[in-house]
Amino acid sequence: MEAVLEQVEQLPALLAVSRSALVRDWDALTLDRALEWGRYFQHLHDRFRTRPRLREALGRRLRRGQPSPLLGFPQLGRCPQLLGLALLENRALPPAACRRLIHSLLQPAGEEAGPEPCSLALLARRKAASRLLALPGGPPRAPEEMGPQPRTEAQLLLSRLREEVREAEPAGEAAGRLRWLSGVLEELPQPRAFEVVAAALLLLLLRPGSDAEQAGDGGRDGKSLDGNQASETGDEGVAGLLLSWLLGNLERFSAFCLFLPGSLLASLAGHYSQFSRPYLDLLTGWGSHLLYDPLQGRWVKSCLDKAELSWEELRERFTCLCQGSALLKGQTQAALKLLKARDGDFTVCGLSVWTDLLMEVEEYLRKEAKRQ
Repeated sequence: MEAVLEQVEQLPALLAVSRSALVRDWDALTLDRALEWGRYFQHLHDRFRTRPRLREALGRRLRRGQPSPLLGFPQLGRCPQLLGLALLENRALPPAACRRLIHSLLQPAGEEAGPEPCSLALLARRKAASRLLALPGGPPRAPEEMGPQPRTEAQLLLSRLREEVREAEPAGEAAGRLRWLSGVLEELPQPRAFEVVAAALLLLLLRPGSDAEQAGDGGRDGKSLDGNQASETGDEGVAGLLLSWLLGNLERFSAFCLFLPGSLLASLAGHYSQFSRPYLDLLTGWGSHLLYDPLQGRWVKSCLDKAELSWEELRERFTCLCQGSALLKGQTQAALKLLKARDGDFTVCGLSVWTDLLMEVEEYLRKEAKRQ
């Protein structure tokens, strides 16, 4: 077993060489040997995937010495794909070796080893689709107006995350999956990463057969996708990873909530209980920094340079939350009433931002009720 562990420890080096200029000396035979190593690592994955102790030992040895350990036991099962894609992107690969690689990529499905025929070709198509979608985007949209670019990129991300979660790794591997997700999202410009994560979380609610398939119905009933309910859809692990990435860094979460529209954030808060409380806390922090300007007769930002919401934007965010599910509406109004009471429980304008916000939101809700 020690010999196998030593072989697995060489995988990061093999992938590093496949991305380097060293491949300029490779011929077709050398390429075949490299691809054979990829299939061997995939065989190890298939052989030990149902043996937790050996899986853990292989994953631990694979991560040894990596400065940023994005490789774990699940990646053993995708070695042919990872190696092939790295070589496809390496312009230093000689023509003869490149033709050999393309031939192996395009061979009939029945000739390809492994449980997932043509998976390398599928991965290449996904990579190409993602690159083609890397175009300048417009402003973020409401959930019902989600554009094709974030939808497609979110679908690609969800497909890969489901593969990761299906591996059913031990608890210690959850950190590895989160590191992998962070590495992927950090390759995107931050606004695009935010749109993709938001789109992925919304798409999880629209899966056929899920309790939240009818997003509107789920919202009206006040159902939120906590851990127990999400387990019914089989995607609780995927949602948990995305939310862990988003909520694990306050600066990132703040930027996410500043960038995306209030209607989209309210939709997420209405379905994910893990999201709603931190979002309300963030809005509370922003509201506490507003100051009343008697000359202008309105609330203004205490520091214009800070990345925070204005009075109008804050009012719009709270209004969107009160347009969501009955549960979310009740939580939002209760939070505003509690903040109003803590701030002196004033009943006139201009003394407490929470009094003024609560009055504005309740006035809006009264008007909406009359229209209906």
